[in-house]
Amino acid sequence: MSDVTLYDYFRSSAGYRVRIALNLKRVAHDRVEISLVQGEQRRAEHLARNPQGLVPALALSDGTVLTQSLAMLDWLDSTRPEPRLFPSDPLARAQAMAQALVIVADIHPIDNLRVLQRLESQFGADAGAKADWYRHWIALGLDALEANAPTDGFFGGAAPGVVDCCLVPQLYNARRFELDLSPWPKLVAIDARAARLPAFAAAHPDRVADRVAPAA
Repeated sequence: MSDVTLYDYFRSSAGYRVRIALNLKRVAHDRVEISLVQGEQRRAEHLARNPQGLVPALALSDGTVLTQSLAMLDWLDSTRPEPRLFPSDPLARAQAMAQALVIVADIHPIDNLRVLQRLESQFGADAGAKADWYRHWIALGLDALEANAPTDGFFGGAAPGVVDCCLVPQLYNARRFELDLSPWPKLVAIDARAARLPAFAAAHPDRVADRVAPAA
């Protein structure tokens, strides 16, 4: 029996973060696909889970539903301390949170699907303009992350942590939008190291796309 049910979309970077964390923590979970391209996130049954109409949503065994990926990672770390995603030292935790928020708060929200759709519907942006927008904001964030990235291991040290859980999905998105990643070699190296870990490999969109359970 699964401990939790994750409602997400296979290409959602926010959902991808949570899939990685669940795997790292070895949390038994079910996964239900919410197709963003088909608008399933706006259906009544999903709005009952998350009134924002976003993914992911994490349903707990007692019926509680968590939203916002970083809150889910924090909950996982609080209820299942090992392996740690956030450092236990308060200063190190704040620094890790700051790096994670570069992605979660600065890059992701303005590159989200609903923003790209608004650029098209309100301002007439075509596919090329939307891709340029997407790449611009990713590049700014990656510049900051590269400046603080370690030369070996992970942001989390010898083992991946919260920043790594956020970074890998963001680089996946960057490649989807054909962003040249050569200016950020330390980030690319971290991504390559993470790809060799089963928890990251199993969470990859290509691995979950063929075994999704569609929403009822």
